[in-house]
Amino acid sequence: MSLSKESVLVTGANGFIGNAVASSIEAAGMKVRRAIRQKCADTTAWQSPDLDEIADWSEGLQEINYVIHCSARVHQMQDSASDPLSEFRKVNTAGTLALAEQAARAGVSRFVFLSSCKVNGEQSTKGKPFKEEIQSPPQDPYGLSKYEAESGLLEISAKTGMEVVILRLPLVYGPEVKANFALLMKIITLGLPLPFATVDNRRSLLSLDNLCDFILTVITHPAAADEVFMIADAPAVSTSELIRMIAEAKGKPALLFPFPIPLLKGIASIAGKRHAIDRLVGSLELDTHKANTLLGWHPPFKTHEALRKMFNNG
Repeated sequence: MSLSKESVLVTGANGFIGNAVASSIEAAGMKVRRAIRQKCADTTAWQSPDLDEIADWSEGLQEINYVIHCSARVHQMQDSASDPLSEFRKVNTAGTLALAEQAARAGVSRFVFLSSCKVNGEQSTKGKPFKEEIQSPPQDPYGLSKYEAESGLLEISAKTGMEVVILRLPLVYGPEVKANFALLMKIITLGLPLPFATVDNRRSLLSLDNLCDFILTVITHPAAADEVFMIADAPAVSTSELIRMIAEAKGKPALLFPFPIPLLKGIASIAGKRHAIDRLVGSLELDTHKANTLLGWHPPFKTHEALRKMFNNG
């Protein structure tokens, strides 16, 4: 297949993930239509509609072979919406399925959906990483909206013949990463001590470079059709290991000290930061065996390599 003859619509193409994905696809020789919902300096981007059930994507889907759907209402630690589930469903479920239905009618051959490991749950048991199979629907509004979108996409695929590929992602990091990962990097840069020396959890992370490499694999790989994949860097790391890796990559000392985890959780609860601490001391590990064996894919960069590359590029 000549990649130069293939056209890809990337939604959310001015976002942290979408921009990198679009750029990597262009670098591979494919034609990219960057769909954005807000005006930006890129005059070649296509102004997409809001992501909801009444959006008209017909113009953006013209002569498109593949869709990479990165746009979403993202998980928020402090959600101000009066009904978060309704807002997540409006965008992540109804909006996604409306786009997919129209993509199928427009003749798109494959739809790649960026989902979340929160579909499986908030935390995994140490030594028992999440796999593609789900025991029960998630309770978290964000995770539930993604779960319902996944189910709807597979139904659309069965009905229309448009192939669907679902990627469940852990925390994705790279240049210009924001939120808690950016805060952790700032604390390490400032040389502030952190109470995680004895934390021995397992957290799966995913570098932006590894994500882009996997997407390039599944755009056309025949074995990826109508499959769900867990993807992550290898191996999973503990919070203390991650802090040491970031410090080393930035040329800073890793200032860690031991602190009783139950006491740390208690203090965090009083301060209204329990969820943030749970993420730092709990495990959230993904089993990437399926991607390794079915597709022969292995992440090009280990976590410490991706971090060094990230800071050197910065």
